[in-house]
Amino acid sequence: MHLKDGWTLEEALQESRRLGIQYGIAANCGVGFPISDDKGAREFLATMKGHLVFVGMQAEGREWVKTFSPEVISEFDYVITDAMTFTDDRGKRMRIWLDDEVGEISDKQQFMDVIVDRTVGVLNDEPIDIFVNPTFLPTALAADYDALWTQERMGKVIEAAKKNRVAIEINNRYRIPGSGFIKLARQAGLKFAFGTNNENSKIGRSEYCFQMANECSLEGRHIFMPALDGEKPIQRRLKAAKSAK
Repeated sequence: MHLKDGWTLEEALQESRRLGIQYGIAANCGVGFPISDDKGAREFLATMKGHLVFVGMQAEGREWVKTFSPEVISEFDYVITDAMTFTDDRGKRMRIWLDDEVGEISDKQQFMDVIVDRTVGVLNDEPIDIFVNPTFLPTALAADYDALWTQERMGKVIEAAKKNRVAIEINNRYRIPGSGFIKLARQAGLKFAFGTNNENSKIGRSEYCFQMANECSLEGRHIFMPALDGEKPIQRRLKAAKSAK
């Protein structure tokens, strides 16, 4: 969850204790966001020290890997990102949750193929722990969610997540992914995290997340836990690059 709309860390901790749900606090980090460089990231991390919360980096856009140093990225407990910001085949950059940036979609199947391709690219190329807002579709496609997210398309995303040891978020706000995706991901051995993507203090009680956990037979062993220092995605990739030289 995020500290947004004036919601403070102490208020979040109080709500966490009230509900019995431990929070991970994620900061929006990237070009054009409140935290846009190493200095800002370290300042945020300093405010979290001494508090019983996981601290996450929500990596924004596709530039984040070059915006922050590996050393700072590895100071976060985990890194999350989504594929909701990308550049299409015509070179148009868009944020697909904003209808005016998506515009009219003349070929739904082709646009879906682009979404899947960019999603697989994120999973393969970016050192993340959790893929969030999974299977999100813009308004123009949302009504056809079940038809557009075919077994083949889901399989491509799940295969890439498994290859790169990336967990999948079950998103309480958008109520995604659907149970079909979750069951396939569970069968593939993926881990899951519960997320809010909150805009304010009204984050709910992870109702959809628990509904999917029950419906899809998720147990403790299926739930994501942050990697130990030295085994975080950014650190694994640096080791692999060094070994390849």
